[in-house]
Amino acid sequence: MLRELSIRNFAIIEDLTVSFSDGLTVLTGETGAGKSIIIDAVHLLAGGRGNSEFIRHGAKKAELGGLFQISSPAHPVYKKLEEAGIEIEEDTIILRRDLNDTGKSICRVNGKLVPLSVLRDVGASLIDIHGQHENQELMDEKQHIHLLDQFAEEQLTPIQNMYSKQYDEYRALKKELASISIDEQLMAQRIDLYQFQMKELEDANLKLGEEDELLDERRRLMNFNKIFERSSAAYEAIQGETKGLDWIGNAMGALEDAATIDEQFKEASEAVTTAFYALQDAAYQVKNVLDELEFDPARLNEVEQRLALLQNMKRKYGATVEDILTYYEKIKTELNELLNRDEILQVKERKVHAMEEVLNDFAAELSNVRKVAAHELSEAIMAELRELHMEKAKFIVNFDALPYFDAHGKDQVTFYISTNVGEPPKSLPKIASGGELSRMMLALKTIFSSSNGVTSIIFDEVDTGVSGRVAQAIAEKIAAISINSQVLCISHLPQVAAMADHHYFIKKEVEHDRTFTSLAEIDTRARIEEVSRMMSGAEITALTLQHATELLNMAKARKKQMR
Repeated sequence: MLRELSIRNFAIIEDLTVSFSDGLTVLTGETGAGKSIIIDAVHLLAGGRGNSEFIRHGAKKAELGGLFQISSPAHPVYKKLEEAGIEIEEDTIILRRDLNDTGKSICRVNGKLVPLSVLRDVGASLIDIHGQHENQELMDEKQHIHLLDQFAEEQLTPIQNMYSKQYDEYRALKKELASISIDEQLMAQRIDLYQFQMKELEDANLKLGEEDELLDERRRLMNFNKIFERSSAAYEAIQGETKGLDWIGNAMGALEDAATIDEQFKEASEAVTTAFYALQDAAYQVKNVLDELEFDPARLNEVEQRLALLQNMKRKYGATVEDILTYYEKIKTELNELLNRDEILQVKERKVHAMEEVLNDFAAELSNVRKVAAHELSEAIMAELRELHMEKAKFIVNFDALPYFDAHGKDQVTFYISTNVGEPPKSLPKIASGGELSRMMLALKTIFSSSNGVTSIIFDEVDTGVSGRVAQAIAEKIAAISINSQVLCISHLPQVAAMADHHYFIKKEVEHDRTFTSLAEIDTRARIEEVSRMMSGAEITALTLQHATELLNMAKARKKQMR
């Protein structure tokens, strides 16, 4: 769970560190005090998209940090960290993200620099942020199959993995088939083009390493005079009469005589002798090269023409000779497929049909598992909705068969609901109100909270637009979720605030023409006053204080029954 959150220079928050505990933590305060800013900070810490606008005015960067403690070694985050090469010490995970004024961010997990994708992957295993906009997930019928699959994950995953592997191969083969299935005119044009290109490349007779050899040869030919002059001078200096080799020979003889008398000269004598013979070998080598040196203007012209041809080929077919040869093999294969199009089409079509039979079997298995899970999900959701005062609601999962395969099989899944007696169930996005959508999503969160492994669930004003007994039911439902997961909740409902195990008050102040946000846990008396304010508005009276006290006592008793 999230144990500590630190925020620095983020929006109107200059420096804030807060510790969190188990159970339900509620954050309340006046509108605009910065409650949602804290959620935005957690969202970015978990890998959400950010930009420089989040940085507090006058600061160079925003700094976000979160300390999580994971008690179960079976938690899915362990596997993700292991894959990323990150160690966990004392069941602690520390996420950190610095957002610079350039818009770039630096991400760390347990002190190790990681790309944003890794931070996002790890964050998704630790935090589930649910705001009002997330109800749009229910409004998108394409997302319904994901929610059902999440519910049936344990039974569905083995079959889905096998299906996905076959489906990827099927898509690749269909793509190959589509590339072959082109019209006759286009096919004839492509054959002509490939044949022309292949002949041009074959005539060029390119070889790996040839360009470097030609460049070396051109350099030698263009500098022939300089090479000849300098090598001749070197040979003459070594081998010429009364030149280097003669003098070293004299030194060699003299030192040999001296060494026979005094062994102190033996080492020097051997060094000079070695140098003499080495110079002699070098002179022979230079002489041999000089004897073979011959300037050939015609060869220089041939080299220049060959290099020009290579440049032309590179301009047309690839940046390097290796790229060009790779391109040659590619068009050779494609030309063969075009020339043998009918035969290859038949082979691939037979393979596609065989794959479709296998996919149909897997898709049928997926559909069967989903339909069993759909019945269980419907029962579970209706049970939750009854507790949220939607007693008359009827929820079903509707299945339609797709005429094609997609990444999930051949099922089109849509959630249907009827909220009024006598009305047939219809597509959820078409008839559900905002309050009904909130309760539906809350029902799903309750069902998933005990099994999805997420350590912290954050609700950002999901109770907006409800009141009365529905508000109380939502409060109790959020409290029920907090039994299995740590829950942080921003709320304007006194019923939700009363159910909190920990209550933090957020306030905004202005000092020296700058705005600051602070956050502090409030005690019993201050909590009664805050719940009273939430019930009545700005004016707190003895009656509202009495009502707030009663609400808190009722919530305390209800929590004891729940736990």
